[in-house]
Amino acid sequence: MDTVMGIVGDGFCIVAADCSAARSILVFNHSEDKIVELDGNKLMGQSGPQCDTSNFAEYIQKNMTLYELNNDLQLSTHAAANFMRRELATALRKGPYQTNVLLGGFDKSAGPSLYYLDHLSSLQKVNFGAHGYASNFVLSIFDREWKHGLTLEEARAIIDKCIFELQTRFLLSQPKFKLKIVDADGIREL
Repeated sequence: MDTVMGIVGDGFCIVAADCSAARSILVFNHSEDKIVELDGNKLMGQSGPQCDTSNFAEYIQKNMTLYELNNDLQLSTHAAANFMRRELATALRKGPYQTNVLLGGFDKSAGPSLYYLDHLSSLQKVNFGAHGYASNFVLSIFDREWKHGLTLEEARAIIDKCIFELQTRFLLSQPKFKLKIVDADGIREL
């Protein structure tokens, strides 16, 4: 019942997620941060059971740091996405992670990028994406509104339209959302 969405603009990538921690019919809190900062220029929004999302995020974050320490080289967003896909595919045959991921990043050579990964380890580079039941509502808004060269204000307006649509039409109450942006200046919260 999580909502994670992301969009790529001109020189930046925004990832947004609801802040509700819920299971079954209970809501535990409205202050959960579902967007993990992997390093200074990559962030990961996740949906799925809390145990799997937490374990997978920590595993990826620590292994990316280990790779950087061993090789004196930071993974690009594309390389990080493929590493995550490989780990999800390996786990699929052992003990799968029930987590869906939107990976946003900024590389000096490639610019901003957004990758869509699901729990079955499919990977696709996208301009916008969403996970969870909310994708039934927001993908049409992204499809209609997204264009090349989006400014930060335009992208924020699209995300706000998506949140308004969810709060108007979605059965579940998701009163609070967290937005994070990654660009040439690093990661910050909007």
